[in-house]
Amino acid sequence: MLRQQSLSQGQEGRYKKVIGRGWVKISVDLIRELREMTSSSVAHCKKALEETKGDIKKAAVLLRKQGLEIAAKKQSKAAKEGRIEAYVHHGNKIGVLLEINCESDFVARNEDFIQFTKDVAMQIAATSPLYLKKEDVSKEALENEKSKEEFYKNHCLLDQAFVKDPSITIKDYLGSIVAKLGENIIIRRFMRYKIGE
Repeated sequence: MLRQQSLSQGQEGRYKKVIGRGWVKISVDLIRELREMTSSSVAHCKKALEETKGDIKKAAVLLRKQGLEIAAKKQSKAAKEGRIEAYVHHGNKIGVLLEINCESDFVARNEDFIQFTKDVAMQIAATSPLYLKKEDVSKEALENEKSKEEFYKNHCLLDQAFVKDPSITIKDYLGSIVAKLGENIIIRRFMRYKIGE
């Protein structure tokens, strides 16, 4: 929706200038929708929507990229708190134990962090990854593989598509949680159990 530039000073904060011709409104509903998609803060969602001129898909990609950049900066911080998550799949045939670390016990008790640990445990139960990250894969494991990238996508947890939203990887999801909570978060280790294996 384009408006003339003759807005009062109080109204200007709710509109984004578009190439000197007018203003485009960033609605609260659009911010809410982006927030639900990305789990980012309201301020980050609003800024991303303004930068992408209201395009929610481009804003989501921008937030994901920013989350990965923030995660990379935070990797040097010590993560000695965290949570052990246990997941048992229906029928009690598959179970997962997972350790995810963060910097403070405050974040370890945060609802978003707890949901992240539950989602990752469910991911492990559903996809049965063999490794946490690419660097953990031995050369011997890759010898007979036609495509290394395909192997990583299937067998490395961080490179797998998230089962609840296949448009992102677990690494993307981790980056968005790091950006939202502002702490270094590390998936430390996991073990998947299945009856008979």
